[in-house]
Amino acid sequence: MIHHLRAAGVSLVLDSRGEGVPAIVHWGRDLGALSHEQLAALADAAIPAVGPSSLDAPLRLTLVPALAEGWSGRPAVSIVPAPSTPHAVSTSRDADTLLVSCTWGAALISIHLTLTAQGVLTQRTTVRNTSDDPLALDAVAAVLPLPARAREMLDFSGRWVHEREPQRLTPGHGLWLRETRHGRGGHDSPFLMAAGTPGFDFESGEIWAVHVAWSGDVAQWFERTDLGPTVLGGGERLSRQQLDPDAEYVSPEVVAVWSDAGLNGLSDRLHPWIRSWSTIGRERPITLNTWEAVYFDQSPERLTPLVARAAEVGVERFVLDDGWFRGRTDDRRALGDWIVDEHRWPHGLGPLIERVRAAGMEFGLWVEPEMVSLDSELARAHPDWLLTDPATTTWRWQHVLDLDRPEVAAHLFERLDALLRAHPIAYLKWDHNRDLLAPDSGAQVRALYALLDRLRAAHPEVEIESCASGGARIDLGILRRVERVWTSDTNDPIDRQRIQRWTGVLVPPEYLGSHLGDATAHFTGRTSALGFRFATALFGHAGIESDLTRLTDADLQLVRRWTQLHRRHRALLHRGRAVRIDSPDPAVLAHGVVAQDRSEALFSVAVIDRTDTALPAPVRLIGLDPDRGYEVRLLDVGEPSRTVQDAPPPWLAEGVRLPGRVLQEIGLPMPLLTPGSALVLHVTA
Repeated sequence: MIHHLRAAGVSLVLDSRGEGVPAIVHWGRDLGALSHEQLAALADAAIPAVGPSSLDAPLRLTLVPALAEGWSGRPAVSIVPAPSTPHAVSTSRDADTLLVSCTWGAALISIHLTLTAQGVLTQRTTVRNTSDDPLALDAVAAVLPLPARAREMLDFSGRWVHEREPQRLTPGHGLWLRETRHGRGGHDSPFLMAAGTPGFDFESGEIWAVHVAWSGDVAQWFERTDLGPTVLGGGERLSRQQLDPDAEYVSPEVVAVWSDAGLNGLSDRLHPWIRSWSTIGRERPITLNTWEAVYFDQSPERLTPLVARAAEVGVERFVLDDGWFRGRTDDRRALGDWIVDEHRWPHGLGPLIERVRAAGMEFGLWVEPEMVSLDSELARAHPDWLLTDPATTTWRWQHVLDLDRPEVAAHLFERLDALLRAHPIAYLKWDHNRDLLAPDSGAQVRALYALLDRLRAAHPEVEIESCASGGARIDLGILRRVERVWTSDTNDPIDRQRIQRWTGVLVPPEYLGSHLGDATAHFTGRTSALGFRFATALFGHAGIESDLTRLTDADLQLVRRWTQLHRRHRALLHRGRAVRIDSPDPAVLAHGVVAQDRSEALFSVAVIDRTDTALPAPVRLIGLDPDRGYEVRLLDVGEPSRTVQDAPPPWLAEGVRLPGRVLQEIGLPMPLLTPGSALVLHVTA
C-alpha cells in the first residue's frame, strides 16, 4: 500500500508495497489529493534508472537503508553483529501517524512517522532485541531523502557567549557530518541543519531542515554522492550501545520541517507546533536575576535594597542565583550541598522570600543539581557517585554526578523536593555548567529527563528554566520540560541581537530569556546605550540582569517605563508570528512579531556595525496583510536612538499610513542609526 499524509501544505508519500522496508517517495510540498492509482503511478515513476557498473536493480532508499541493498551512505540503523537485509513486517496508519515495523536479523525495528497539523514531520525509532544474545547498536537515526535542488546548507556552531553562529556552505560529493561529544548540546551545537535551494534566506527559498530533540550527544548530517540520493540525517550519537535480550532502545524524536518560504517558513511551522504542546500556561513574568548584580556577594543586607528596587521598576519574578547554599563563596566549592548557608542567611531564606512576595513578586532559585564540587560534603561522602574519575580534569572546578545511579537520582529529588516544600518557590533556574567528558551521554540524559518529570509531577506549579553555561542546552527535548531557556550568558545587546535572531528560528520568543544588562557588558567590555539594551531585551521573555541599586533615579524611571511597555505588548510579543527581515547590509538586523490576525506588529531595526552605504536601504515591514491599511509610528522604548544625521526621514515626525503591500514591497527609510543603536516601530491596522 502507498500512504499519503497531508497537512498544512506538506505531503509525505510512503511506499510500503512488497516485502522490503517502506521508502519515502516524497516529502515536501503538498501534492494535492491523489487517488490510489495516481500514488502507485507516482511511486513507479520515481524508480531511477540502472547505471553501468552498479547494482543490477534500481537503488531504493528505504527508512532503514542497508549496505546489502546497495546503500553505501551513512546508515540510519547499524546493528552488530551485522545482519544482511531488513524485511518489512507491517505498516499501519492511525490518523496522522504511520507505524512501520520490520525485522533485521534479531532486531525488531518500529518507526513512528507523524505529520502534525502544522506540517512538522517527526520520527521516533524503537529497536528491540528478540534474541537470547546481546546486540550492539552503532546508530539509530532518521535518514530523509532530499531533491537534488537542495544544494546549499546551513547549520550552526559557536562558543561560550557566542552561541548559534550560522555557517553556510555548498558541499560537494560526500558527507557533511556534525557530531557532538559534550553530553549536552554544547555552545557549538549544530542545532538545526537545513538544506535548500541556493541563496535561501529568511524570506525566500525552499528548505528542508532537521533537528534532533535531544539534550545529549547527537549526530546530524547532509550526504550527497554520485551513486545515490541526497539525504539529511539525524539521531543520538551512539557509542556501541549494548542491547540485552528483550531490551529495547527508543531513539530521541527527530523533527523535520519543509518550507517554501525561507527560514521564516520553518518558524511558521515549528512555533505553532511547539506552542501546541508547550507547558507555558500564563503570561511570562518580567524576571530579575541576581547573578550580574551581586555574583557571590549574597546577604540580607546586600539583597534587601535590590528587592525593593526590583519591585519599584515593575519586576514580577525575583531569582536568587548561585551562592545561597552552605560554603558557596566562589565557584570552586560546595556544589551538591543544597542546604542554605547559615552564615549568609542566619534565618534561612524565609525572610528574603517573604520580602519578595510581599513586594508582589514571585521567588525563584538557582540550582545545578547534576553537578558536584570535590570540595563538598556530598563528594566526600559519596566519591563513587561521580560520573567520571575524581582525578580527571575539572571544568569550572566541578564534576558531574552519575544520574543513572538510582541512589543519586533519589538523593537529588529528595533535596529539591525538600526545598520546594519548605519554601514558596515558583521557579528554578536549572544550570549545567560543564561538559560531561564521558563517551556516552544517553543514560545520563534519560535519567535527567526522568528526574525533571518526577519533580514536575510533584510540583506542577513550579516553572523551570534550562540554563547551561548560557545557551549550551537548548533543544526540543529539554523544551518539553521547561518554560524558559537562558539564551546566552552574554547580555551585550550586539551579541544578543545575533544570538536571539538565530535561536528564534527554532524556539518561540516567549521561551528566550532576554535581559537588560549593565551599560558596560560584563563579558565583552562594550558599553551600550540604554535605549539599545531596551530594544534588544524587549523581544523575548524579558528580564533584568543588573544591580538596580546603582542606577540613577532617572534611569530607574526609564526602566520602569520599559517594563510597562513590555507588559502592554507582551501578548503580541509572545503569541504573534516571529519574522526576520532579509537585509542587503549585514550590519542592519531587522525583525518583528506580527499578530496572528495581522492587526498589529512590532518591528525592531538594529545597526550592529558600520553600514555599507551612507544611506542604508529602506526597511521592509513583512508579514502584514497586503490589502489592509496600516499606521506606522516610532515606539518610545524609554531612550531615543542614537543617530548621526542632519535631519531624520520626514515620516518619523507624525508616522505614516500606507497599505501593507507598500510596506512589504518598498518599506520605509530609517534614521541614520549609529552602530550599537536600535529603534522599535509599532504598526497598527
